[in-house]
Amino acid sequence: LRDNRIELVRASWHELSISVSDVSLSDEGQYTCSLFTMPVKTSKAFLTVLGVPEKPQITGFTSPVMEGERMQLTCKTSGSKPAADIRWFKNDKEVKDVKYLKEEDATRKTFTVSSTLDFLADRSDDGAVVSCRVDHESLNSTPQIAMQVLEIHYTPLVKIISSNSWPEEGQSIILTCESKGKPVPEPVLWTKDGGELPDPERMVVNGRVLSISFLNKTDNGTYRCEAKNPIGRNSTEYVLIVHDVLSTLLPTTVIPSLTTATVTTNVALTASTTTSATATSIRDPNALAGQTGPDHALIGGIVAVVVFVTLCSIILLGRYLARHKGTYLTNEAKGAEDAPDADTAIINAEGSQVNAEEKKEYFI
Repeated sequence: LRDNRIELVRASWHELSISVSDVSLSDEGQYTCSLFTMPVKTSKAFLTVLGVPEKPQITGFTSPVMEGERMQLTCKTSGSKPAADIRWFKNDKEVKDVKYLKEEDATRKTFTVSSTLDFLADRSDDGAVVSCRVDHESLNSTPQIAMQVLEIHYTPLVKIISSNSWPEEGQSIILTCESKGKPVPEPVLWTKDGGELPDPERMVVNGRVLSISFLNKTDNGTYRCEAKNPIGRNSTEYVLIVHDVLSTLLPTTVIPSLTTATVTTNVALTASTTTSATATSIRDPNALAGQTGPDHALIGGIVAVVVFVTLCSIILLGRYLARHKGTYLTNEAKGAEDAPDADTAIINAEGSQVNAEEKKEYFI
């Protein structure tokens, strides 16, 4: 061997070693070692030289990219032997749907490998890191990587956040307009029902915040927040409904009160008799204190008592008449029972009175 890069390391009857520095692809081939003895002994070895792939490069990216545009990124590396492997990642997540191309170099000993990543630009890709990784056995498990940070421009995304989910009259409300876009949106525009804010004294705009104090029914309506940037504009709406003030009933202690109703029933007998009955009704303790309007429970109780007293009076009257049933005669009638005429009846009646007077006894 006649090459300055090849040196003899060790020579003996049993061993012969050489070293090759600055190895190139031309050093690949079969090497023969001969030991000049009788007979001559030889040994052969084939040297394979790996082609180290060059550092990959990503092409096809133009900044910025508008949302919705198609992007084609190409990763390319040359000089690998055997052909290197290329893999794509987006934020450390591997992308599988890619195109792969392998070509031989002019020397027909190494390869040029390229891979293309094709996708539609989305606002979620803004700031994402796209990387191309080259794996090869000559790299000793240390792959070569090329990276590209994506910049996507998109129209603003608008959202309104309310500080009060149930606004009532007299309260205040704060509406915050959150807008996100690239480039950063200009100051937002607030409108109500398609026009300007009607009451600038109560409706104060501070940047993206709309504050409305002392709410009333005239504030009901649709509030719109609009944001724009050089890419476009976008808006969203918030419907404000001001509710009546809810009155809160304080807990009260209800003291039951007694209501007395007097019912009078007149019954006609031989002599006029008057019977009175008193009924006591207890007001419903669950009734609210100070309640106005007719108390239906009280009226029903009085009617029931009246009916009950009436029935009791009829029953007592019947029993009374049953016990005192008979014939009652006056003194004149008693004397006229056996008299043949009216004059005799009168005389008998007077005689009876005389006899009655004679039968009187006096105690001294």
